Amino acid sequence: MCGIAGWVDWERDLTQERTTIETMTDTLVPRGPDAGGVWLSPQATLGHRRLAVIDLAGGVQPMRAARHGQQPCVLTFSGEIYNFRELRAELRQLGHDFRTSSDTEVLLHCYLEWGEKCVPKLNGMFAFGIWDPNRQGLLLVRDRLGVKPLFYFPYATGAVFGSELKTVLAHPLASPAVGLEGFAEILCFTQTPGVPIFRDIRPLRSGHYAWIDRQGCHEQRYWALESAPHPDDLPTSVGTVRGLLDDIVRRQLIADVPVATLLSGGLDSSAVTALATEVLREQERGTLATYSIDFEGNQDNFAPTAIRPEQDTPFARLVTQHVGSDHTELLLRTDDVIKARPEVLRARDLPGFADINAAQYLLFREVKGHSTVALSGESADEIFGGYPWFFDPRMRDAPTFPWAASLAAFEPLLDPGLWQALRPREYVADRYSQAIAEVPRLAGEAPADARVREMFYLNLTRWLSMLLEFKDRMSMRVGLEVRVPFCDHRLVEYVWNTPWAFKAADGRIKGLLRDAVADLLPAAVLNRKKTSFPVSQNPAYEQALREEMRAELADPQSALRPLVRPAAVLDLVAGEQQEQAMWRSADTLSFLLQVAEWLRVYNVRIE
Repeated sequence: MCGIAGWVDWERDLTQERTTIETMTDTLVPRGPDAGGVWLSPQATLGHRRLAVIDLAGGVQPMRAARHGQQPCVLTFSGEIYNFRELRAELRQLGHDFRTSSDTEVLLHCYLEWGEKCVPKLNGMFAFGIWDPNRQGLLLVRDRLGVKPLFYFPYATGAVFGSELKTVLAHPLASPAVGLEGFAEILCFTQTPGVPIFRDIRPLRSGHYAWIDRQGCHEQRYWALESAPHPDDLPTSVGTVRGLLDDIVRRQLIADVPVATLLSGGLDSSAVTALATEVLREQERGTLATYSIDFEGNQDNFAPTAIRPEQDTPFARLVTQHVGSDHTELLLRTDDVIKARPEVLRARDLPGFADINAAQYLLFREVKGHSTVALSGESADEIFGGYPWFFDPRMRDAPTFPWAASLAAFEPLLDPGLWQALRPREYVADRYSQAIAEVPRLAGEAPADARVREMFYLNLTRWLSMLLEFKDRMSMRVGLEVRVPFCDHRLVEYVWNTPWAFKAADGRIKGLLRDAVADLLPAAVLNRKKTSFPVSQNPAYEQALREEMRAELADPQSALRPLVRPAAVLDLVAGEQQEQAMWRSADTLSFLLQVAEWLRVYNVRIE
């Protein structure tokens, strides 16, 4: 896993721009703490920061290679290609020679052989740029589910790109200007594919590549969900899911560095942990390291809610005892969570769920002290249907994003003029209609099943992208590579067309997945209720948020004050904290405080 950066321009000599590309690349040092390099030519310059995972000595980038007497193409690559061994064997039969055992070199030779047509052949999580001097163009590519980030800023005579927003913003042509559309995206959590937050800095859409040359920039989709009748019965479907998971976890354990798993004690991470344990034991690679977290004070202050009905710790302990892992429990202190929030903002470059992100960041920092790669259970809920809104008719059938309920918390707090300019409710309605229009339909599908298919599409293309963004930014901020087995496109494609009656077999949430891993887990874990990522329920955390908000609003130079109704926010600060199904008052305060810091740190202009 690494960080990438680059710049192409057809009307200036980029060999004179070393300082610029180095400045951009330096923003990615946390993503790639092991090595770095830049490459320059008149029309293109590329930067790279490396987190060494496979072929520690041979995978140095930017990497160059050529065939048949042509000029060398140059690659800067972030991610992992899990089927690189099969691809290397195929390329060798076609006459390619290899100097290293890295997946980076295999990827570059895939392009030399097949051009853009190589992309559908790749299994993995990836974002990369290839400069082709023979065609005088730049190819930018992002993986199918958007596990790895990639942003680019096209302009009249060229383009700038990077793994993170801060990388592009480090270029002198880029600006931290945010339009009303971008601010609405932040406030509404719509995560519309391809819509920029900072004006003109586009996120390359997942499952797409962009070709940039003198004629301009052209995005092309290479992968999408396709609806078709499911060919298998339930027992065959269960067996197929299990076979895919076995293969996926085995592939994603390939590394030349220590590997761990993130274990919450929920079904998804426990299944990954159990599968990984079997592979490591079979390969005689030692005991699997597992990690979990909890918050200081939660043992005494925990109160069950609809989305957090029970604590994780007892179940994580049960799993680690069952599989025999080397387990670490990280207890997060309130002060540490608060102190981590500024680092969280700089990791993500955008405001978000500060307490969850801070907990992730602190967990990943602990894991990084012992391992360089960790496997996670992310995205199983989106693929198999694990959220309440798949089962609750009121949430499932409501004509909006199920997570849009947070808007109600913001309406009385924002400045009325800003609320009117943003039109958040209308914005959400428009983006929801756009998403529903994209859903690939299955002819003859019953209305109830068609609605469930819509819900899966919303989750896979909107909600999941936000969770993957959190996971990537927080883990890469400490140089930890987190792999997500449930995002393997083969599993996603297969389960997408599996009937809802199979996914919820016997009326159980994620019944298909539970049946596929039934032999691996203790019954208490196998039958456990869905529990969301833990948050601090320590009153000291809520009190710290209140005091911080009072100080923010007391500052006449506050960047937040013009955007809110200060009196209404202070009423929220003074009132009782409210625990709702999806959104707490503490979440509102935390988010607004992150907005305030974001405006200051990034010199944001809302236009």
